Amino acid sequence: MRRSLRILFFTVLFVSVEKSLAQKGQDTPTHMLRIYEDDDFINIWGQGTDNAYTNGTRLDYFYDPERPSRLFIDRALPKAGAGSINTYGWGIVQLMYTPDDLKNSEYQPGDYPYSGALYATHTLYSYNPGSKFSLQHELVLGVVGPAALAGPTQRLVHRWEGYDIPQGWNHQFTNDLLLNLNITAEKELAHAGRGLEVIGGGQLSAGTMQNSLTVYPLIRFGNMTAYFNGFISQFATTGRNKFGGRKGQFYFFAKPAAQLVLTNALLQGGVFTHNPNLHPLPSSKPDPVTGQTPVSTAIETTPPQPYPPLNKLETSMTYGAVFSSGNFGLYFSQISSSAQLKGLYCHQTGNISLYFSW
Repeated sequence: MRRSLRILFFTVLFVSVEKSLAQKGQDTPTHMLRIYEDDDFINIWGQGTDNAYTNGTRLDYFYDPERPSRLFIDRALPKAGAGSINTYGWGIVQLMYTPDDLKNSEYQPGDYPYSGALYATHTLYSYNPGSKFSLQHELVLGVVGPAALAGPTQRLVHRWEGYDIPQGWNHQFTNDLLLNLNITAEKELAHAGRGLEVIGGGQLSAGTMQNSLTVYPLIRFGNMTAYFNGFISQFATTGRNKFGGRKGQFYFFAKPAAQLVLTNALLQGGVFTHNPNLHPLPSSKPDPVTGQTPVSTAIETTPPQPYPPLNKLETSMTYGAVFSSGNFGLYFSQISSSAQLKGLYCHQTGNISLYFSW
């Protein structure tokens, strides 16, 4: 109930700001703020959970610069070609995974691990309206492990919302560095007027956070701005209607995806880190002082088990809707995904994101 009230509060806040500043806005916004919330409790089928990939919170600021960026990395990253609309962004992200039984304080090797990440992002989304092509880059720098503060964050939120307090965060992976580059390319495959678009896409992720390859089609239909008219225009409105007000958008989308995953630091630990629960067995050699050999119990002689290995091939289906009016945009999606670790369960996650542009 309190999660719903929290989402409602931010929605009302953004709508209020939008109404008060709408008259000052440009017909073509060049700045946008996004508040992004993934949560497996958000479920349109009424089957909310609190396990596996359980939460992702993100705050981003996007902007279309009047002049080309002077940052070396921005000049080095390839764009979508002459005439492209280039949107840059800075963001902060926190992700967390948990097992299904939050009350259990013991190590649970037969489930998803307690794991958290905290990182900063720098993005370049380049869209070319002429060639119907986009090239998107995301640079990631952060940490996995206790330094990500996922444990304190989840305990605080659960205490405030009256849910079970998670007991096993002491079993998470040790601290490690996250450094990643994610590159996405998209191309229009077909369209029907202004109401239907079919886009093919692929994403390559490389670094210490995740190494993977994803392919997908993206289908959009409804009252919408053309996809390749720029990133901000997908969630804001441009131009005026016949009554002098800003045009609105309301459209649906679906994105089935297949992903080949080689490594995932949140599920396996980082490059230089380890699973702290895999302690070595006690020595069976005689004690050098007493000369006695320690007596081992069945528990002591049974080595702790690692977490299940990664599923190398993962599939997912993302679907939802986008609504925008004036400076305000609202995004909602539901994601159904296959198990990320072998032998475990599939998962559903919802997303609600709020956009304010100017």
